[in-house]
Amino acid sequence: MASAKWAEELARTKLATSLPRRWAHVQGVASQARRAAAIVDDGDLLIAAAWLHDIGYAPDLVGTGFHPVDGAVFLREQGIPERICALVANHSCAQVEGRRRGIGIAWRDETTPLRDALWWADMTTTPDGSRTTVEDRVREVVARYGAEHVVALSLLEAEPELLSAATRTELRLSVGAAM
Repeated sequence: MASAKWAEELARTKLATSLPRRWAHVQGVASQARRAAAIVDDGDLLIAAAWLHDIGYAPDLVGTGFHPVDGAVFLREQGIPERICALVANHSCAQVEGRRRGIGIAWRDETTPLRDALWWADMTTTPDGSRTTVEDRVREVVARYGAEHVVALSLLEAEPELLSAATRTELRLSVGAAM
Protein backbone atom coordinates (compact mmCIF):
# COMPACT_ATOMS: atom_id res chain seq x y z
CA MET A 1 0.00 0.00 0.00
CA ALA A 2 1.17 3.53 -0.75
CA SER A 3 1.31 5.33 2.58
CA ALA A 4 1.16 9.10 2.79
CA LYS A 5 4.80 9.18 3.88
CA TRP A 6 5.88 7.04 0.93
CA ALA A 7 3.81 9.21 -1.43
CA GLU A 8 5.41 12.37 -0.04
CA GLU A 9 8.89 11.00 -0.67
CA LEU A 10 8.04 9.91 -4.21
CA ALA A 11 6.51 13.30 -5.01
CA ARG A 12 9.52 15.07 -3.52
CA THR A 13 11.87 12.94 -5.64
CA LYS A 14 9.96 13.62 -8.84
CA LEU A 15 9.00 17.30 -8.36
CA ALA A 16 11.03 19.22 -5.77
CA THR A 17 14.12 19.86 -7.91
CA SER A 18 12.70 19.76 -11.43
CA LEU A 19 9.48 21.70 -10.75
CA PRO A 20 9.83 23.67 -7.48
CA ARG A 21 6.67 25.73 -7.98
CA ARG A 22 4.64 22.59 -8.70
CA TRP A 23 6.21 21.07 -5.58
CA ALA A 24 5.05 24.08 -3.54
CA HIS A 25 1.52 23.57 -4.87
CA VAL A 26 1.61 19.85 -4.02
CA GLN A 27 2.79 20.62 -0.48
CA GLY A 28 -0.14 23.02 -0.07
CA VAL A 29 -2.61 20.44 -1.41
CA ALA A 30 -1.27 17.85 1.05
CA SER A 31 -1.70 20.37 3.86
CA GLN A 32 -5.33 20.91 2.88
CA ALA A 33 -5.84 17.14 2.61
CA ARG A 34 -4.57 16.72 6.18
CA ARG A 35 -7.30 19.15 7.29
CA ALA A 36 -9.93 16.94 5.64
CA ALA A 37 -8.50 13.53 6.57
CA ALA A 38 -10.95 12.96 9.42
CA ILE A 39 -14.05 13.40 7.23
CA VAL A 40 -13.29 10.63 4.71
CA ASP A 41 -13.18 6.84 4.83
CA ASP A 42 -9.37 6.69 4.55
CA GLY A 43 -7.52 9.81 5.60
CA ASP A 44 -4.08 8.36 4.81
CA LEU A 45 -5.24 7.55 1.29
CA LEU A 46 -6.52 11.11 0.83
CA ILE A 47 -3.17 12.53 1.91
CA ALA A 48 -1.25 10.08 -0.30
CA ALA A 49 -3.41 11.03 -3.30
CA ALA A 50 -2.79 14.71 -2.54
CA TRP A 51 0.97 14.15 -2.62
CA LEU A 52 0.68 12.21 -5.88
CA HIS A 53 -2.04 14.11 -7.77
CA ASP A 54 0.39 16.15 -9.92
CA ILE A 55 3.23 13.63 -10.22
CA GLY A 56 2.45 13.29 -13.92
CA TYR A 57 4.03 16.72 -14.47
CA ALA A 58 7.47 15.24 -13.68
CA PRO A 59 9.55 15.59 -16.85
CA ASP A 60 10.56 11.92 -16.87
CA LEU A 61 6.93 10.76 -16.62
CA VAL A 62 5.41 12.70 -19.51
CA GLY A 63 3.75 10.32 -21.95
CA THR A 64 0.49 11.73 -23.25
CA GLY A 65 1.26 15.23 -22.01
CA PHE A 66 -1.91 15.09 -19.88
CA HIS A 67 -0.60 14.95 -16.31
CA PRO A 68 -3.51 13.12 -14.60
CA VAL A 69 -3.22 10.19 -16.99
CA ASP A 70 0.59 10.24 -17.12
CA GLY A 71 0.71 10.19 -13.31
CA ALA A 72 -1.84 7.39 -13.00
CA VAL A 73 -0.07 5.26 -15.62
CA PHE A 74 3.25 5.69 -13.79
CA LEU A 75 1.67 4.78 -10.46
CA ARG A 76 0.00 1.69 -11.93
CA GLU A 77 3.40 0.61 -13.33
CA GLN A 78 4.80 0.95 -9.78
CA GLY A 79 2.12 -1.44 -8.48
CA ILE A 80 0.22 1.27 -6.62
CA PRO A 81 -3.39 0.33 -5.74
CA GLU A 82 -5.95 1.14 -8.41
CA ARG A 83 -7.91 3.45 -6.12
CA ILE A 84 -4.98 5.88 -5.87
CA CYS A 85 -4.42 5.62 -9.63
CA ALA A 86 -8.09 6.45 -10.19
CA LEU A 87 -8.00 9.41 -7.81
CA VAL A 88 -4.91 10.80 -9.57
CA ALA A 89 -6.35 10.16 -13.05
CA ASN A 90 -9.64 11.88 -12.26
CA HIS A 91 -8.54 14.67 -9.95
CA SER A 92 -10.27 18.02 -10.27
CA CYS A 93 -12.69 16.94 -12.99
CA ALA A 94 -9.91 15.79 -15.33
CA GLN A 95 -12.40 13.93 -17.52
CA VAL A 96 -13.49 17.26 -19.01
CA GLU A 97 -9.99 18.16 -20.16
CA GLY A 98 -9.35 14.58 -21.22
CA ARG A 99 -12.41 14.69 -23.46
CA ARG A 100 -11.32 18.00 -24.95
CA ARG A 101 -7.82 16.60 -25.62
CA GLY A 102 -9.14 13.31 -27.00
CA ILE A 103 -7.42 11.38 -24.20
CA GLY A 104 -9.51 8.78 -22.44
CA ILE A 105 -9.20 8.09 -18.73
CA ALA A 106 -9.09 4.36 -18.05
CA TRP A 107 -10.08 4.72 -14.39
CA ARG A 108 -13.58 5.32 -13.06
CA ASP A 109 -14.21 8.49 -11.03
CA GLU A 110 -15.37 7.28 -7.64
CA THR A 111 -17.56 10.30 -6.71
CA THR A 112 -17.08 9.86 -2.94
CA PRO A 113 -16.37 12.26 -0.07
CA LEU A 114 -12.68 11.33 -0.40
CA ARG A 115 -12.67 12.32 -4.07
CA ASP A 116 -14.51 15.54 -3.23
CA ALA A 117 -11.91 16.32 -0.56
CA LEU A 118 -9.04 15.77 -3.00
CA TRP A 119 -10.67 18.09 -5.55
CA TRP A 120 -11.29 20.67 -2.80
CA ALA A 121 -7.69 20.46 -1.59
CA ASP A 122 -6.35 20.95 -5.14
CA MET A 123 -8.74 23.72 -6.11
CA THR A 124 -8.22 25.70 -2.89
CA THR A 125 -4.43 25.77 -3.25
CA THR A 126 -2.53 28.29 -5.37
CA PRO A 127 0.45 27.40 -7.58
CA ASP A 128 2.69 28.62 -4.74
CA GLY A 129 0.97 26.48 -2.10
CA SER A 130 -1.15 29.02 -0.25
CA ARG A 131 -4.88 28.80 0.30
CA THR A 132 -7.45 30.34 -2.02
CA THR A 133 -11.07 29.92 -3.06
CA VAL A 134 -12.20 27.74 -5.95
CA GLU A 135 -13.44 30.82 -7.80
CA ASP A 136 -10.10 32.61 -7.41
CA ARG A 137 -8.21 29.48 -8.42
CA VAL A 138 -10.25 29.15 -11.61
CA ARG A 139 -9.62 32.84 -12.41
CA GLU A 140 -5.89 32.40 -11.78
CA VAL A 141 -5.66 29.38 -14.10
CA VAL A 142 -7.63 31.10 -16.86
CA ALA A 143 -5.40 34.18 -16.59
CA ARG A 144 -2.22 32.06 -16.59
CA TYR A 145 -3.15 29.94 -19.62
CA GLY A 146 -5.35 32.38 -21.56
CA ALA A 147 -9.11 32.10 -22.02
CA GLU A 148 -8.93 30.00 -25.21
CA HIS A 149 -6.45 27.39 -23.94
CA VAL A 150 -7.77 23.85 -23.46
CA VAL A 151 -6.90 23.96 -19.75
CA ALA A 152 -8.84 27.19 -19.21
CA LEU A 153 -11.83 26.06 -21.29
CA SER A 154 -11.93 22.74 -19.45
CA LEU A 155 -11.72 24.36 -16.02
CA LEU A 156 -14.48 26.82 -16.85
CA GLU A 157 -16.69 23.94 -18.02
CA ALA A 158 -15.88 21.93 -14.89
CA GLU A 159 -16.27 24.85 -12.47
CA PRO A 160 -19.84 24.00 -11.36
CA GLU A 161 -18.84 20.45 -10.41
CA LEU A 162 -15.64 21.66 -8.74
CA LEU A 163 -17.64 24.16 -6.71
CA SER A 164 -20.12 21.43 -5.75
CA ALA A 165 -17.34 19.12 -4.57
CA ALA A 166 -15.79 21.96 -2.57
CA THR A 167 -19.13 22.93 -1.02
CA ARG A 168 -19.81 19.33 0.01
CA THR A 169 -16.33 19.08 1.54
CA GLU A 170 -16.64 22.36 3.42
CA LEU A 171 -20.03 21.27 4.77
CA ARG A 172 -18.51 17.97 5.95
CA LEU A 173 -15.64 19.89 7.55
CA SER A 174 -18.03 22.25 9.36
CA VAL A 175 -20.18 19.37 10.62
CA GLY A 176 -17.07 17.48 11.74
CA ALA A 177 -15.80 20.57 13.56
CA ALA A 178 -19.13 20.96 15.37
CA MET A 179 -18.99 17.41 16.77
